[in-house]
Formats: sequence, C-alpha cells, structure tokens
Amino acid sequence: MNRLGDRIAALIRAAGPISVADYMAICLFDPEDGYYTTREPFGAMGDFITAPEVSQMFGELVAVWLAEAWRASGKPIPVTVAEIGPGRGTLMKDLVRTLGRIAPELAAKAHFALVEASPRLADIQRETLRDSGPVFSWHLTVDTLPDSPLFVIGNEIFDALPFRQFVRQGDGWLERAVGLDSSGALMFGIGTAQLAGDALPPETKDAPEGSIFEIAPAREALMSAIAGRIAAHGGAGIFFDYGHLKPGLGDTFQGIRKHRSEGVFDSPGEADLTSHVDFSALAAAARSHGLDAHLSTQARFLLGMGLLERAGRLGQTADEAARKKISADVERLAGPGQMGDLFKVLAILPAGAVSPPFRNAS
Repeated sequence: MNRLGDRIAALIRAAGPISVADYMAICLFDPEDGYYTTREPFGAMGDFITAPEVSQMFGELVAVWLAEAWRASGKPIPVTVAEIGPGRGTLMKDLVRTLGRIAPELAAKAHFALVEASPRLADIQRETLRDSGPVFSWHLTVDTLPDSPLFVIGNEIFDALPFRQFVRQGDGWLERAVGLDSSGALMFGIGTAQLAGDALPPETKDAPEGSIFEIAPAREALMSAIAGRIAAHGGAGIFFDYGHLKPGLGDTFQGIRKHRSEGVFDSPGEADLTSHVDFSALAAAARSHGLDAHLSTQARFLLGMGLLERAGRLGQTADEAARKKISADVERLAGPGQMGDLFKVLAILPAGAVSPPFRNAS
C-alpha cells in the first residue's frame, strides 16, 4: 500500500474497522495525502473530464437557465450567484461571460461567489477567473454566503461527498465497514451499526441476503442547507451529477484514475472515489423546505435549453475540424450511453416558480 493506505491500516489496527464514509472522507480530504488536497484531477491529463471542460456550450446553457430563473423570481437585486465545487473555474468563467450578454444587469450587479474547501483548487480558480470581470469571493461553506437571494449551481459535487453502505443480513441491514484481512490489506467487512427500517424504501423489503443499500446523509445535509437559504431569501438552484432518479439497491462505490475504473482500495488518496447520487433523496430534502424540485436527465435538460441550436450557431463560422469537435461534444454531453443519460439534473425553485425546460413539469 501507499503512504495513506499504511496510515489507514494503522488506524484500523488501533481502533477497529471504519465505515465506508470515513474511508472515503480520509482518501479524498486528508490534509497531507487526500485526493482533492494534493492532486489536479480535472481534464485530459487528470483522472476525469467534467461537462464544463467538454464544451463551453454547457456553461452557456446553464447561464441561460439561471438568467430565466432570476427573471422568474422578479429580477431581485442584490443577489448572489454561487457555484459549489467549482473545479478549475471553467463553468463560472463561461457563466459570467454569457450572463454579460444575455442578462447584463444581473452580470453587473450580482455578487459572484465560489464555495471551495480546497485551498489548492481555489488558487487554480483564481487564475482561471483572473480577467473575467467581476470581483469574486471564496467561501468554505454555504453558511457564509450573503443573506440575499441565492442562485446556485453545482456540477459533480454531491458524488464527492461521503456516503454509507448497509448490507442485508437476515432480517436487518448492517453497515458495511472497511477492515483488514489476514495479510494486513484493506478489505470490506460488516460493522455493528444498523439501519432503521423507516429509512428504507419499499424496494428493499424483499431484498435478498447480501444486498447493498446506500444512503448519503452528508449529501442530503448540504442540499438542506442550500434549500433552507433559498426558502428564506429567494433564489433557485440547479445541480448535475451521475446517479439515479429513484432509490434502489446495488453497490455503486468506485474508484476513477486516469479516466479508468480501479478498485477502491488500490491506491488510497491517488484516485477519485465516488458513488451514484440518489436524486430522489436530494429532491425530498429540497421539498422539505417548501421548494419545488424538478428532475430530469442531462440530455433532456440540455436539448430543452437549445443545445442543438447553439451547436449549429457555433458551427456556422467553424472549419470542418471544429464542426466535428462540436458534434462530438454534443454527443458526449447529451448522447445516450454517455453523459446524457448517466447524468441527472435537479432544479429547485420557490413553489410555483417556473423556468425552462421545466415549465410543463408537475
């Protein structure tokens, strides 16, 4: 094992097995050896590529949605436009540029904020946004954002938050743990914590022995904090991630390194660790604050916002090579079998507010 793996093994030998959530948190956020605190994960030279890095069209269409949500809210000023987990700052850069064209009043008068826990990534974001125009502020959590209407974006943020796994054992569900095998290597085991029956959806009632069910209190807590601010001060939010629209069974814990899957114990702190996001749980957290929550696939959202029309306009003045890239980008963002179906979208708005492409949603 590597250095962080050795430290985790020593922790387990000293205090016993740890939860999947604790293991994930250490691997991703350890101050000395954590993945997000020590590495540059984004882009072709990193471990994965996010939608804003695929094409400017993604950020442009998100900006159109945000501007429409702002207009549907009565165009409040002062107002905060925030991104949670901004990566390299690419999405915010495209957002600000596009708002300057389609909603100049919002672009000129909004307070632009980035919520980022990693000092290293915050420095990269500052460099990306250096000549973008507005003055930006950085925050460690949503709790320090201004008390004003909040229009917030999050792309691939919830999957990076730790989650818990429970395994069907007899008539109950016991927490999955991370321990050591006889040779001292990391392995999965069964802990002692039990999942209460009222936390389980009906789909788990007849689950066979050994089935795995995942919950993510940290993700729901973040959504609740965001929704609470929007309920109190106004605004809207839109979030993109890979996951499912309905709860279900299955082990979605995975490691990603150099754009390929790898075992979650192969290289602690050197690979991204993620799991699929339960969008129904996030929607329920938002609705508990009285907000409307609309769910969609990324494909339906982007196509409904005009992805094909925008691609056609960009292609009008492009050469053949650029047009082929634009076409490939559209396929990657919205194509079946790619981001279009795998990635889901959650939009949250005050009750009764409407914003395309959710106007006809219930």
